[in-house]
Amino acid sequence: MSNQTEWWAPVRSDESVTELFGGERAASAPGAPEPRRRSRASGRKREERMRKQRRRRSISVLVVALVLVGGAAYVVFSLMGGSLFGGTSASQEVTDYDGPGRPGAPPVVISAGDSGAAMATTLHEAGIVASQDAFRAAFDANPDAALIQPGTYQLLLEMKAEDAVRALLDPKSRVSMKVTIPEGFTAEQIFTRINEVTLISIDELRAAAADPAAIGLPAEAGGQVEGWLFATTYQIEPDTSAAAVLGQMVTKTVETLTAKGVPQDQWGVVLTKASLVEREAKADGDRPMMARAIQNRLDRGMTLDIDAAVAYGLKIPGTQLTSEHTQDPSNPFNTYKHVGLPPTPIASPGVTSIDAVLNPAQGDWVFWVAINLDTGETRFAETYDEHQENVALLRQWQAENSG
Repeated sequence: MSNQTEWWAPVRSDESVTELFGGERAASAPGAPEPRRRSRASGRKREERMRKQRRRRSISVLVVALVLVGGAAYVVFSLMGGSLFGGTSASQEVTDYDGPGRPGAPPVVISAGDSGAAMATTLHEAGIVASQDAFRAAFDANPDAALIQPGTYQLLLEMKAEDAVRALLDPKSRVSMKVTIPEGFTAEQIFTRINEVTLISIDELRAAAADPAAIGLPAEAGGQVEGWLFATTYQIEPDTSAAAVLGQMVTKTVETLTAKGVPQDQWGVVLTKASLVEREAKADGDRPMMARAIQNRLDRGMTLDIDAAVAYGLKIPGTQLTSEHTQDPSNPFNTYKHVGLPPTPIASPGVTSIDAVLNPAQGDWVFWVAINLDTGETRFAETYDEHQENVALLRQWQAENSG
């Protein structure tokens, strides 16, 4: 008997035992075929189980990948509205609003000559119609659409396109336009301002200005509208003619002069003096002094030597004026060469300048010069020598600010 103790129980030759690593072995005699067949069958089963496990893992990975791809596609589709796949976003799907619309739309301007396509762009950008295509289709379908007039319109937000076309044909949709005329504007500048707001053409305004009776221009104006278009703010109603617009301004000038007690035969004189003050003075406090200096020069038979008048006659900015221009007697507005007031006002004066002419300051000034062209600071002088001292201050300022 062996002294070594075995760690498994002995078996008989006809008993089968489980292999240490999971296989089976038979107690048959060595070389017997049956155990080998069982071993190969067991190996095949293990390989089959492993293949099934690999297939299950591959399927699981594929499913997870498909879920991730599908989720990503859903997010992209939601954010992009399907545009990447040829679809349309939610906003693009709305081609026309159901109406009737709601308040809050900005006023829109239909310009002279605007086509249906141009109107469609204007209304779509303002949020009034859902799409340009819807408005163009409604415009083409309405036989009266070509009668839409230029002007400013107040419509609604999110209107049905065909309702928007009808609204543009309704005069009630047009709104009055506010036109502000600044003090010191010339007639041509006023025509441009009116045209920018009302779309009345400059040619129409010029034609109206050339017809004194049509605009109520007083005889004292000598047929010249310059200076008679009062500087203030006006509300212009839809379809107002050029003559009616200018007529309002002339009427306001006459009312102002009348209210201030200006004799009718002095209307033109007061407006001309006030226009010179308006274009020359920078500070309100200087206006009564300048009005006095102008009157003093007139009383003494001196030329006015006002640059603004010379530039007006030449139709150039005052900054372009040269000494050669001031020596040209062919310019009727050259106050260096012609004694007295210029033939007409040179701009539309404001109330402050009119009041300065009617109530000039007391003094013997006959000269003035701006010594600081940025601030408009002006010095007045009674004598030529004093004036030359002030001119020296101007030259000094120019030298210091020439860069």
